[in-house]
Amino acid sequence: MTARDPARRPARRPARRPARSVLVVLLAVLAVAASACATVPGDSSVQVLRKVSDGEAPPAPPGPVDGTNPLDLVRGFVYASGSSADRHGAARRFLAPEAGTWDDGASVTVLDEQFGTVPVATGTDSTTVRIRGTRIGTLTASGAFEPDEAPVEADVTVVRRDGQWRISSLPPGVFVRLSDLRSNYRSIKVYFVDPVRSTVVPDLRYLPAVPAKAQAARAVDMLLDGPSPALAGAVTSTLPETASLTANVAETADGGLVVDLTGVGTLDDAGRRLLAAQVVLTLSEVNATRVRLLIDGSPVLPATPDVTRADVASASADALDVGVPQQPSLVATGGRVRKLGGDDPGGAVAGQAGNGAFDISSAAITADGGHQAVVSREGARSRLIVGEGDKPLQATDVTGTVLTRPTWAPGGTEVWTVTDGTTVARVVTDPGALPRRAQVDASALSAEGGAITSFRMSRDGMRVAAVVGARVVTASVARAADGSVALRGARLLRPGELGDAVAVDWRSTDTVVVVSARSDRAVSLVSADGLALDSVSGSNLTPPLRAVAAAPNRPLLVVDQGGVWSFSGGQLDTWRLVAGGMPDAMPFYPG
Repeated sequence: MTARDPARRPARRPARRPARSVLVVLLAVLAVAASACATVPGDSSVQVLRKVSDGEAPPAPPGPVDGTNPLDLVRGFVYASGSSADRHGAARRFLAPEAGTWDDGASVTVLDEQFGTVPVATGTDSTTVRIRGTRIGTLTASGAFEPDEAPVEADVTVVRRDGQWRISSLPPGVFVRLSDLRSNYRSIKVYFVDPVRSTVVPDLRYLPAVPAKAQAARAVDMLLDGPSPALAGAVTSTLPETASLTANVAETADGGLVVDLTGVGTLDDAGRRLLAAQVVLTLSEVNATRVRLLIDGSPVLPATPDVTRADVASASADALDVGVPQQPSLVATGGRVRKLGGDDPGGAVAGQAGNGAFDISSAAITADGGHQAVVSREGARSRLIVGEGDKPLQATDVTGTVLTRPTWAPGGTEVWTVTDGTTVARVVTDPGALPRRAQVDASALSAEGGAITSFRMSRDGMRVAAVVGARVVTASVARAADGSVALRGARLLRPGELGDAVAVDWRSTDTVVVVSARSDRAVSLVSADGLALDSVSGSNLTPPLRAVAAAPNRPLLVVDQGGVWSFSGGQLDTWRLVAGGMPDAMPFYPG
């Protein structure tokens, strides 16, 4: 269920890869393309997902029209339920007086666009209408979306009074079409703590766009409620369950916000900075530029009573890559790793990854270039091989007939792959020590059924995205104090639309790029929770696609039958061929 209207919400805790011929083709294509696109652009973004703008939501839908029949009345009621303003006041216009106790706060069921209203039992002055559709998922009470695609039905009783039909009884909760939810709600990031790196990471939530003045209080409520089910066990919070507000979130005379907490317990300086980062970065999502953050009336950061986003930005996981020189895009092809962008497009990288010492099918390099991992073919089998800096690559005991493209955890401490579609392998790379295989409980992915053919870790290390049985699945990475690691909370994302997935990669910490075997939806962007889904133009591509690479503020890279293509995302942009003649190409970005 979504965060409820303040008028009816209980007081909020104020008292909780080439043969020579292939290389020639590659270099020729790159040379021809140089005048138009030179290299893959290094600072461009794909803007496809819609976002509700700041300010007020669209006007509330009108009430029922006189003379409306029962089926259309119920359909109009569902349309009107998209607006949560005034306790779903627009939808309440469709109710008879005896339905005034309707509990609109019980749940929010998100429906696909196509739904039906069919008669079940009809009478002269009373009829039962069944709402029938496909549920995409639900919103929790703290605004997290839980994907759960399935058929859904609900019966509504409609009565005729004074010549007009009105709803007299209905189940608790609301049904909302996806388009109405996206029009009337806004997405925000609520920040929690990565216990391993002591940074803050985002957790995607949704809150009503109106009233706008209530959004800050709602955002703090979400923070106090703790992580969403999707990240439970993977992240922690500096705010214990005993934490609450001493008073409502208030606005200062100069436009800042006052957040006074109690029940927080004892925090050291590092904990106080993480608390400040959690609160201030969360509130910056609702346009709060400055927060007077207090614990029992005293500043959390005594030297900085009023905290801005800039004051705590360094605590964000995204900040760890700030200042790291951007590495060029790369591609494994013809057994070697080569550059797609940079000063030497088409040139092999230095060291064993590029000199032909191994027959490389895929590879991964950390953002700073300090660690690398390659999948090397050894006859009918493949092996994961890793290296640090310019040192010789070292073989691991991870082998199989097929290994997925390697993916590094943040910091270059470990690299993951999947062997033969069944076993998730984790290799720890301690400085100065031989690489060692470590256990990981990946039963959450295996339970989804089918071979794991693509596997990528998010750049903050909190989630993985995978293709399991041609379907897209995300899960959180939970690390225990004893060093054990498990994938938890697996979520199947939009199986109806993404049911022929081939490969995935992370566009950002909350957005996954999916390429599929479908010609009508070759490339898609889907939020990590599965709520937002949009197609990317397939202009110039020749399906089926077979690989994808993505990174924040970098063009999308995909591989089709003709080669590697780039898409920067402008409204008039199309896919551009950046390297052709490479049937085995596996592009990737460092990181």
